[in-house]
Amino acid sequence: MGIISWIFIGLIAGWLAARITDAPHGLLRNLAVGLIGSMLGGFLFSRLGINVVTDFWGELITAVIGAVVFLFIWQAIRRA
Repeated sequence: MGIISWIFIGLIAGWLAARITDAPHGLLRNLAVGLIGSMLGGFLFSRLGINVVTDFWGELITAVIGAVVFLFIWQAIRRA
C-alpha cells in the first residue's frame, strides 16, 4: 500500500476510534491516532498470531482496533 492509502486509512481509523471511545479530536489528531493505531494494531495482531487479509478492509479493521486500544491507554494515562 502506498503512503496515500496509509494516510486515508489512518484518517478513517482515527475518526472511527474517536467515535467509539467518545473522544472527539481534530483532523490532524485523528490522523496521528489512526497511524499510531495501525502500527499498534499490526504489532498486537502479529504478537497474538492473528492473520488479517491485507486488503483495505483488513487494514482498516487492524488500524481501528489499534487506535481504540491506543486511545484507551492514552485516556488512562491522562486520568492518572
